[in-house]
Amino acid sequence: MHFHAAVLPALHQFLKERLSLLAAGSTAPLSANWEKIAQSFIAREPILSKLSSEEVSILFIGLLPNLEPDFLNTTIMEIFPGGGDLPMIGGVKGVNHRGLLPTGETVLAIIAGEDMASRLRIQALLQADAPLVREGLLYLEALREGEPSMSGRVIIPQSIIEQLLYGYEAAPRFGPEFPAKQVITAMDWEDVVLPPATFQQIEDIGSWLEHQSSVMKDPNLARKIKPGYRVLFYGPSGTGKTLTAALLGKQHQKDVYRIDLSQIVSKYIGETEKNLETVFRRAERKDWILFFDEADALFGKRTSVQSAHDKYANQEVSYLLQRVEDYNGLLILASNFRNNLDDAFIRRFHAIVHFPAPNAQERHLLWKKSLPETMPQDSSVDLFELSAHYELTGAGILNAVHYAVLSGYKSGSHQLSQKSLMDGIRKEFLKEEKSI
Repeated sequence: MHFHAAVLPALHQFLKERLSLLAAGSTAPLSANWEKIAQSFIAREPILSKLSSEEVSILFIGLLPNLEPDFLNTTIMEIFPGGGDLPMIGGVKGVNHRGLLPTGETVLAIIAGEDMASRLRIQALLQADAPLVREGLLYLEALREGEPSMSGRVIIPQSIIEQLLYGYEAAPRFGPEFPAKQVITAMDWEDVVLPPATFQQIEDIGSWLEHQSSVMKDPNLARKIKPGYRVLFYGPSGTGKTLTAALLGKQHQKDVYRIDLSQIVSKYIGETEKNLETVFRRAERKDWILFFDEADALFGKRTSVQSAHDKYANQEVSYLLQRVEDYNGLLILASNFRNNLDDAFIRRFHAIVHFPAPNAQERHLLWKKSLPETMPQDSSVDLFELSAHYELTGAGILNAVHYAVLSGYKSGSHQLSQKSLMDGIRKEFLKEEKSI
């Protein structure tokens, strides 16, 4: 049964009752009927399992504009026919939305009325360490300094709205407000060629993914060890950093979301921080693996402060350093060069994994693993020569093979030749302005 059919009539009654009590100058406890409805919804929705009836009431008040945009305006006019400014009820107008958007003040007025002890208790339920906010179900809009925090809008993430209204969450849409894309792969670990030392470190990451929940059940360790795990992957492009992150997710049944920091650093101060916070909140609730590519863009060595923009940029980086440290899941950052990253950030990693360019033996194995199963090779193909003389990464080798296969179909020979593979290598070298 969906939210609308099950709860909306009772929600109407509840809100009108609370506003009427406010108009009369008193606020009674939640009615037994509403308590029963809230508890039944908590039992039915796993994401609400840690909440109280009062917390569910707060959530439903924030959800109301998505169901009936004019409800608050209409109900307030019915109960307060004289109209006028009603600061106690709060609420703000949106940019496109023409109804009243509830704020923290609206929540306080409806649930607690003028009872100061109740208002303080409800305010506590909207703080950052309270279940509603900690579990990513809602938060209050941040305001400029000096404004009462309760005058901020009650903001519910779109994913939570979808879960409560429709019973499922749509996949997040990539864009400025959600700058992350899911990384998936059809490859398996057998397709990866890495040095033994690198593989050992990757296995250690897998051990954390598999056993960390058991570790955190130990009372002594749980007090002393933060739940998250931060890893740096560094090495040349094309050496398998993104693929490894995708395979870790595939092996441990966790979604992997890739954030390309070089693409999202905003020219508007503060926008990058706000947009990434959206990703962090959802990732924490869904237990995603976060993969930050081109990490140098935000986590590189901080500049000296020469302008107001430098000052705010460094503040933004400082915030993200702390946010990354507080993330309770697996977070992987990738960089071409370890030394490009800020020293203060390097110290925050649990593991630093080097993805070196492959040596000749590893290149030969990569060539073998990259060859097509359905297109034969002619007698000219010599993989030992290719691997010995041409320094390519795994991605470069795969690109060269892809080009050679297309050439084989284009020529009508339907065969791989040494010449077509060399042409593919030449194209890869030209990308880096190198010659054969």
